[in-house]
Amino acid sequence: MEAKAETNRRKMTGVVVRDKMDKTVVIEVEKLFKHPKYHKYLSRKKRYKAHDEKNECRNGDRVMIVESRPLSKEKRWVVKAIVEKEKLMLGQEEVSKHDTGQN
Repeated sequence: MEAKAETNRRKMTGVVVRDKMDKTVVIEVEKLFKHPKYHKYLSRKKRYKAHDEKNECRNGDRVMIVESRPLSKEKRWVVKAIVEKEKLMLGQEEVSKHDTGQN
């Protein structure tokens, strides 16, 4: 028997909001849903703890997470891929140079 190539695990895409733990990141996923009575679209945010084996994710990265077996008390997701890296900001030296007017 061959194993199924595609599993029926849930997949979500979200933004990393915390990466201070070892091999764990907190992902915030935003979902839109239509209100049943008022027919207005509302957004809901939920945070998930996900396993990041190589500690590659940083704050602001957009990642895809996949459901897995329970890895700890609150961790049931694994980071599958980094979809988009965070845009790099100006360095601290460049910001302070612009603020003081120095060349």
